[in-house]
Amino acid sequence: MLTIPPKVTTRAFERLAEIGAASQGKALRIAVEGGGCSGFQYEIDLDDAKDDDLILSDKGETVVIDSVSLPFLADATIDFTEELIGARFVINNPNATSSCGCGTSFSM
Repeated sequence: MLTIPPKVTTRAFERLAEIGAASQGKALRIAVEGGGCSGFQYEIDLDDAKDDDLILSDKGETVVIDSVSLPFLADATIDFTEELIGARFVINNPNATSSCGCGTSFSM
């Protein structure tokens, strides 16, 4: 089965540049772990790239996804949003059948 890699929006790469991720030698790591109120949860952090990571780069910035998390993020979109509740990286995941109100956990 062919896995369509996630997409990263221009705004997400621009935000990484604003916070200076690449200048710190870091990439935005998106991972999926068990837990959260819906069964799975997103872990989003600045980290170093590892050998088995999918690497998505633009504007000198990098997003990495480990090989275990990749199937859960197939065809997802990684974005950055600024709302009244705060500014954050968000994942629009077509594989999620439901998610919690804060958008950090989901079920499949």
